[in-house]
Amino acid sequence: MEKDNQAFFWIKSEGEKKLATENMIPGNRVYKEKLITIKGTEYRLWDPFRSKLAAAIMNGLETFPIKNKSSVLYLGTSSGTTVSHISDIVGPSGIIFGVEHTSRVAREFLDRVVAYRKNIIPILQDARRPREYVGAFGKVDVVYADIAQPDQTKIAIENCKAYLKKNGHFFLTIKAKSIDSVKSSGKIIEGEVDKLRDSFEVLQNIDLRPYDKEHAMILSIAQN
Repeated sequence: MEKDNQAFFWIKSEGEKKLATENMIPGNRVYKEKLITIKGTEYRLWDPFRSKLAAAIMNGLETFPIKNKSSVLYLGTSSGTTVSHISDIVGPSGIIFGVEHTSRVAREFLDRVVAYRKNIIPILQDARRPREYVGAFGKVDVVYADIAQPDQTKIAIENCKAYLKKNGHFFLTIKAKSIDSVKSSGKIIEGEVDKLRDSFEVLQNIDLRPYDKEHAMILSIAQN
């Protein structure tokens, strides 16, 4: 096992080097992930085919700003796969504000993840109206956005303006075909990255293939 940044770990499993996080709730699985115990510590394998953040790490993410005690605003939690691993990383002293609007997946998120993890505050509201969030407070270290909407970048930027600290980090998952089903994915992603440049320093643009087709992960830092 190799330790990396005290955030995630590389563990040898079935003859391969795999990504993992230390399980904050030993014995608890979120999406039938494999649990491995090494020297009394339990780890959860982090599947890059199920999590775009894991895919970005696998594809060479150079800076990982989410750490123990970090505060994170997560837009588009879905059923909570990636959020659960971020929960492991930030630990009991960190906090995640998880925004989800779709009632069906929000119920799954509450039942599978929030019920067990006290460092997650669910916000069951529309990410288009960040000023109306109930339960969110203060500025956060990281905003993570994974929203399948044509104006996903605009929505994420408005949330950053409301809640991200100056010099805070911003992960933007771009789902090209949610923005334009005709244009090439490369052109779409390039156009969305350009929208960030007024307010953010873009650090890295990561193609998520083979884990997710026509998706990219953009990491940037807030400048104002």
